[in-house]
Amino acid sequence: MSDTVSYGYQEVDPAEKTRRVTSVFARVASRYDLMNDLMSGGLHRLWKDDFVRQVAPRAGEAILDMAGGTGDIAFRLARSGAAVTVADINPAMLDVGRERAARRGIDGLAWSEQNAEALTFADRAFDAYTIAFGIRNVTDIAAALREAHRVLKFGGRFVCLEFSTTEWPGFDRVYDLYSERLVPVIGKVVARDEEAYRYLVESIRRFPPMAEFGRMIAAAGFARVASRPILGGLVAIHSGWKT
Repeated sequence: MSDTVSYGYQEVDPAEKTRRVTSVFARVASRYDLMNDLMSGGLHRLWKDDFVRQVAPRAGEAILDMAGGTGDIAFRLARSGAAVTVADINPAMLDVGRERAARRGIDGLAWSEQNAEALTFADRAFDAYTIAFGIRNVTDIAAALREAHRVLKFGGRFVCLEFSTTEWPGFDRVYDLYSERLVPVIGKVVARDEEAYRYLVESIRRFPPMAEFGRMIAAAGFARVASRPILGGLVAIHSGWKT
């Protein structure tokens, strides 16, 4: 990893990025899912449903849902009967997830405070590793991908849902205007934190394009790497297998 990393449009020390990202999600945790609804017009729910269908969880499987603090993905995975561990670096996000699970009567999930770059789990502990809208916030993405590979069993699958760059002509300009001008305003009004949502928009802009991220997944040791665009690449589902 280089001496500096991107925090939105800024270049900062890696430790500073980790500290700032932790602060951002601690501040917005209680309104995170409401903001997702407002920013995507509810589409994030469909994207997550599609994502979990691609994961294809099965009863009895051990699945690690990284950066999954509020439980949105874990709740969907758990319907299959899989044993799901929800991991997040931010305890505030995990607290929100536990509260949501309790309100819905969902039990059986394991909750674990973890840094994606240095997981405490044993080698080959999981059948699947999922991460939705979290990989771009990791300070050292390559290290996180290597850790994902390490904790997966042979034949295990890595599946990642993340924003990307839409390639639909015209739509890209409309989305740029919306995200740059309106999302921070929504964040200011609803989450009372304009700066946090300005960072989230900027972090999407700085995330590698689909092909480049696919090469990073392959470099971590995964085979059969694929990226499936949604809305022309505004969002993409990335996958790979440990062979």
